[in-house]
Amino acid sequence: MSIDIRNEPESSDEYVRAIADVLGRYEADHPRAAITVYRQNSACIRIRVVDPDFAGLDQVERDEKVWEYLDRLSEEIRSDITFLLLLTPDEMEKSLANLEFESPVQSCL
Repeated sequence: MSIDIRNEPESSDEYVRAIADVLGRYEADHPRAAITVYRQNSACIRIRVVDPDFAGLDQVERDEKVWEYLDRLSEEIRSDITFLLLLTPDEMEKSLANLEFESPVQSCL
């Protein structure tokens, strides 16, 4: 699995690992996807999926593709997902939300 788990101490976080595991299945089905997961603070996990397969899909269709996998998680784990960014590679430079993954703002929590 080549999912990027940021914030090294949190890489052993049980929820982050569970999310990475289910998204590993997404990655297996979409081998050109690049996935990043990190815990911003004790209550927030952020996910970015960059997938060329999103081209031509609107946000709802993209959400449905990814939530098909995330819905396999418990409600408790899903409740920590506060930010889900779904982009094509071409959209990365244009996305202001992507800046949060490139240069995350330190959480106050």
